[in-house]
This record gives sequence, C-alpha cells and structure tokens, in this order.
Amino acid sequence: MRKEIIITPRLQNTLSVMGEQIKLARLRRNLSASLVAERAGISRPTLIKVERGAPDVSIGTYARVLQALGGMHEDLLLIARDDETGRTFQDLGLKVGKRVKR
Repeated sequence: MRKEIIITPRLQNTLSVMGEQIKLARLRRNLSASLVAERAGISRPTLIKVERGAPDVSIGTYARVLQALGGMHEDLLLIARDDETGRTFQDLGLKVGKRVKR
C-alpha cells in the first residue's frame, strides 16, 4: 500500500511550472520524449510525469532528466542559494534547537 502524498496547491503549482519548463527545454532542443527518457535512464511514462510536475517523482529523476537535456542539472545548485528567511533568522540570533545526545 502506497502512502498518499499530500501537497499544497501552491507547491503543486510550482511543480507544474517546473515540469512545463522542463518540457519546453526539451522541445526547444528538438529532442523526443523517448530519447530524453533513454538518456535519463527512465521510462517514457516517467518522463511524462516529470513534465507534468508529478510530486511522486524523486528529485533524482528530475536531476537525471535535466542532465539528459544537456547539463541543466547544475541549475539545481540555485535551490535555496539565496535563503533570505534563513539569513533573517540568523541575523536575529534566533536559537536553533540542539540535538539531544544519545
């Protein structure tokens, strides 16, 4: 039995936009879905799920698809690079809970 994935509408919108951008990148490169899926080592139906922004596809699969598109996987390095909220917490000196020793 698979656990149901619950996501917010806002997150689903983000995933959908990301999937659409991946699809447009593939189309701009004039690459077939079959070829990109083969290069990424995934099935064509999984690539279609990526291009639709499916939340049940692993981040590793998204990374392999981006790599198959010609090195776009390095764009993943932009995630959380400018962490304004985290820097604000840091600047305010808010304490972060410490791990309890075992």
